[in-house]
Amino acid sequence: MTAAIETRPQLRIGPYSVDPAVVLAPMAGITNLAFRKLCREFGSATSIYVCEMITARAVVERNEKTLHMMSFDADEHPRSMQLYGVDPATLGEAVRIIVGEGWADHIDLNLGCPVPKVTRLGGGAALPYKRALFSKIVKAMVSGAEPAGVPVTVKFRIGIDDDHLTYLDAGRIAEAEGAEAVALHARTAAQRYSGQADWTAIARLKEAVTTIPVLGNGDIFSAADAVRMMDETGCDGVVVGRGCLGRPWLFAELQAALRGEALPEAPNLGRVGEVLYRHGALLAEHLGEDKAMRDLRKHMAWYLMGFPVGADLRRSFATVSSLTRLQDLIGELDPTAPFPRDAEGPRGRQGSPGKVALPHGWLDDPDDPAVPAGADLMHSGG
Repeated sequence: MTAAIETRPQLRIGPYSVDPAVVLAPMAGITNLAFRKLCREFGSATSIYVCEMITARAVVERNEKTLHMMSFDADEHPRSMQLYGVDPATLGEAVRIIVGEGWADHIDLNLGCPVPKVTRLGGGAALPYKRALFSKIVKAMVSGAEPAGVPVTVKFRIGIDDDHLTYLDAGRIAEAEGAEAVALHARTAAQRYSGQADWTAIARLKEAVTTIPVLGNGDIFSAADAVRMMDETGCDGVVVGRGCLGRPWLFAELQAALRGEALPEAPNLGRVGEVLYRHGALLAEHLGEDKAMRDLRKHMAWYLMGFPVGADLRRSFATVSSLTRLQDLIGELDPTAPFPRDAEGPRGRQGSPGKVALPHGWLDDPDDPAVPAGADLMHSGG
């Protein structure tokens, strides 16, 4: 395992050395300043931790809520931001504003979101099907970022569904238009988060894209998964999303595994309680205590997954309203309970596959560069 890792060249994204080659995936409502800081405390300061998705139109209009979502910790570097949009002009302008204000050091383009409210407007995982429009978008973003030396990367899925695969063209287009790296979530939009990721697609993308790094994403729930993905696909790095929900210490395990070191011992319930409280405290600093506790509630089931915690206590955690109450509830946990092995598997949303919502006539002409009507609207989530 160690030899296989050591023979790979070090991952670089633009001017940044990424060591180990691990990226925290942007997740809406999850990867805010507090959660990123927590993950960085366990992992390497030289890995990349991406801010939750930001809407380009909201940046252009300098929406107050969005500007707060774009917050970074004082020692966070590189500051990594993911943008969503469908209009090349808006995305280009958003990038120019971001680099002009010095708000980020790395910008990623979201082409992986399968949520209907996004794909229905031609955004997210629907967009790479429109090759000409996609090309114009990457070109506009790279043009806006280049004067400041800010690298632009692109994250996408295999395609819309099994009949409309786009990832190889998307990789080649991004490479040709100046993207510094591409990342593939090895599922179609129709799969959403269900089933298994097809890692063989990552290997095929790596063969097709030869001058920039290719990162793999999908079904990395342990450090062993990350090593296996890199060994099986030849990808240059891994992007970790759902696997770290309620397990920010996964980044310590990833760092050890990818450097050929012994993995740290899995935390017992007492240590998990300490991490949970730290998460709540960081959120309170960022959002204020009331909003922080409401935000933290969705993380409770992930932190406590598989542990022997009674139903009443779980319900109390799910309605916690203050840091003091959180501390009291943590005190009711059995601190000696060992980390359950069945908690290492899939976590977070999975759901069922389904038909992808698309703009009318979206599949008629993949070379149509037109921006769909009404697509460039600000929406919730950034």
